[in-house]
Amino acid sequence: MIAIVPTWAWGLLADIPAPALRQLELGPLTIRLYALTMLAGIAFGLWLTVKRWVAQGGDPDVVYEVTLWAVVAGLIGGRAYHVITSRDQVTKEWWGPFAIWEGGLGIWGAIFLAALAGGIVAKRRGAGVARLLDAAAPGVLIGQGIGRLGNYFNQELFGEPSDAPWALQVDPNRRPDGFADFETFHPVFAYEMIWNFALAGLLIWIGYRFTIRAPGLFALYVAGYSLGRIFWEQLRIDPSNEFLGQRLNFYVALALVLGALAYFVWNQRRTNTIPPARKPEEPPPGQRRPKARSKAKAKAVPRARR
Repeated sequence: MIAIVPTWAWGLLADIPAPALRQLELGPLTIRLYALTMLAGIAFGLWLTVKRWVAQGGDPDVVYEVTLWAVVAGLIGGRAYHVITSRDQVTKEWWGPFAIWEGGLGIWGAIFLAALAGGIVAKRRGAGVARLLDAAAPGVLIGQGIGRLGNYFNQELFGEPSDAPWALQVDPNRRPDGFADFETFHPVFAYEMIWNFALAGLLIWIGYRFTIRAPGLFALYVAGYSLGRIFWEQLRIDPSNEFLGQRLNFYVALALVLGALAYFVWNQRRTNTIPPARKPEEPPPGQRRPKARSKAKAKAVPRARR
């Protein structure tokens, strides 16, 4: 049995190998695999969102326009969040804050600014912002999961040293200070991928199984994703701003879990302020119902005989 299994296959069973390449060279053009995975995630998230929105009777062109602005705003917000909260990880050159090809996009800033820009565009188009957020939530999660493959090619977003069968090999020049003697680490990016895919499936099931007031599914997305981040932040060893012994992102995730769950409960329990649809035969409020006329025709009686 051992003789017929290639050596490289045994290596895969032992751990996840470090990526063999980080970019593709096509003549003078350099294509970062990190960028390709981001584009793949955006494309799949867009496809799923359009499919869910159209199933609700929505206009697909609205999703395309919203996505365009949301992606641009998300890149700006994600990079700004990373530069502000992890300044020591940004290249000291003048172009450092703009070097998104090196990785470093804070998901909190990306989602916030993308949702804000997308919501403005959707409202101007006359689309229901809350319903669109719910339609987009599973696609956003899957898109995030696919995009995490970029962290693998950049050899980032890994955790503490590990000898588990699924541990990740990291090149010596990519290991943080103090961990040069360790070869394999927790693949935190893979944990997030699996979590995101599972959570997206759960949100789709909840949407079909229960009647959820919008944007309840988006609130559950925020709470569920943030819950996972609480645990992943305990594994990460890359430099980060800390407060009381915890990484800054830990507190952000904890606040979002509590806030999103509280909003979900309040939103589902509040009284509907929109009156129910009026039946055609019912008069408008404040008006009396007109007396019904007899359908029988009045019998003609000569004037003289009355």
